[in-house]
Amino acid sequence: MMSAFGESMIMIETIHPIPAFTDNYIWAITEKGSNKACVVDPGDAAPVIEYLAREGLILSDILITHHHLDHTGGIRQLCNKYSPRVFGPESSNIEGITDFVVEGDCVELFGQSFSVLEIPGHTLDHIAFFSADQDQPTPILFCGDTLFAAGCGRLFEGSPAMMCSSLKKLSSLDTNTKVYCTHEYTLANLQFALAAEPDNDALLKRNQFELVKRNKGLPTLPSSIELEIATNPFIRCDKETLVTTARNRLGREPEDETEVFSTLRAWKDTF
Repeated sequence: MMSAFGESMIMIETIHPIPAFTDNYIWAITEKGSNKACVVDPGDAAPVIEYLAREGLILSDILITHHHLDHTGGIRQLCNKYSPRVFGPESSNIEGITDFVVEGDCVELFGQSFSVLEIPGHTLDHIAFFSADQDQPTPILFCGDTLFAAGCGRLFEGSPAMMCSSLKKLSSLDTNTKVYCTHEYTLANLQFALAAEPDNDALLKRNQFELVKRNKGLPTLPSSIELEIATNPFIRCDKETLVTTARNRLGREPEDETEVFSTLRAWKDTF
């Protein structure tokens, strides 16, 4: 499906993290030359309303990746105040969605086209929004809770095989893609990644770099697909270092990449 927003040229000006709860980010996308804004996964309306008022913005659109309350809890209040279009997964029962989307659909936002990708695993209804318009400097990915910086979401509804497939889909995107996930989990994820793959030099460097950011009160996001390929254990399950880690935990040879992933994910759940 297509929606008629924006103009024929790239008009996204900024993508800004609005902190919510203890570690959520609600991404605010602003349109160049206007007072329009879009937010991604507004679990809480209050910080969004505060940000929009402070910046003199009007909410025109909302993108929703999945049904968890910390991603959807602010929809009703924001809709009552601003009447935005709300794009979200067709397979969900999320109240307030005006435009249900599935894989292959396209959302036109401020002159920029976002493809819908279905990426189940964390939840069955999980989707992502990906833009790689030729005129923009780098591709953009809003991936909710499927792919995190140096990690991935828990498997609340999907299977390990399902999540592995979703992560492969995301890691096959252009390596320059900026990854806007929705939680500040990076330092904890890096501690686990270092336990799973302690001799990964890229991981050691990343850990130091992200520590500096957090010590300054800065977000560690966005990440990039290139950085995740180098440092994220959950999309490196074909690497011998992580196969060895899974072998040591299982006490036998893992059957395949999916079992390596499953072993690592089960370990992370109690790490």
